[in-house]
Amino acid sequence: MSRAVDVPALVEQARAGAPRAVARLISLVESAHPALREVMAALMPHTGHAHVIGITGSPGAGKSTTTNMLVTQLRRAGKRVGVLAVDPSSPFSGGALLGDRIRMGDHASDPGVFIRSMASRGHLGGLSWSTPQALRVLDAAGCDVIIVETVGVGQSEVEIAGLADTTIVLLVPGMGDGIQAAKAGILEIGDVFVVNKADRDGADATVRDIRHMIAMSDRTEPGRWRPPVLKTVAARLEGGAEVVAALDEHAAWMTANGTLHRRRVARAVNEVEALVLAELRSRMGDLREGHRVEEQAAAVVERRTDPYSAADRVLAALN
Repeated sequence: MSRAVDVPALVEQARAGAPRAVARLISLVESAHPALREVMAALMPHTGHAHVIGITGSPGAGKSTTTNMLVTQLRRAGKRVGVLAVDPSSPFSGGALLGDRIRMGDHASDPGVFIRSMASRGHLGGLSWSTPQALRVLDAAGCDVIIVETVGVGQSEVEIAGLADTTIVLLVPGMGDGIQAAKAGILEIGDVFVVNKADRDGADATVRDIRHMIAMSDRTEPGRWRPPVLKTVAARLEGGAEVVAALDEHAAWMTANGTLHRRRVARAVNEVEALVLAELRSRMGDLREGHRVEEQAAAVVERRTDPYSAADRVLAALN
């Protein structure tokens, strides 16, 4: 049985920046608590202010180290920062791995930084359905910037672009990342490209490769955002100021030409569709338990009806 939740009090505490209240709200999101509808309704008037930054890249590119560097730079500028590290689900508990928290230990005691690891819950793209709602909690809690770091596998590279206002694609020299980025379609989704571990051999060549690929794409048309390609050594906090400056420039560009609003509408479309589909799956489960779907399937096998008519009957039952 779900524990009773005093939603107004919890939201008020979260808006005041109380870490325990923020953590409790995100836990309600992850568990799909019955109070979640009330929570989202209470949070909505206080959202829409945070700049959501997605960081993606291949494993070993230094995503957590880069996140740590950006948090350091943003805190120097007086910004409140939220970090959502979306990890692979543990095969044992379904929980999130906490390696990111360890690597971002510099900020663990900073009241202006909230770090949360979230399990991807087996979601194929690496980003669970609950991520957009967790972002809303951090936004309402007064975060100026929210960084979402993905697992960097499967489709998460492309999916992060639908979740973030600005997407950073992280690359490293010597791994053929430039070619891989072009093959995977990541070149199209990056707003800022960062070549990390730039003290390694081949960093300048990787920068040239990415710039050349961008120059060959349609992203150089007048009025379009041309992604900068920057170098960092995140482990030594080198290059962070330049990356933050590029993020600010991109935010200003999006606000000026309406891109920010369009991206956020597209994000809301995806979220609403995901919630609708989740509700439909739940109702389908009820129909399966009542053998309604099985009855229609048997009618198809016995050629008493066709699949389309059977689907129409199931849809009618859903309504």
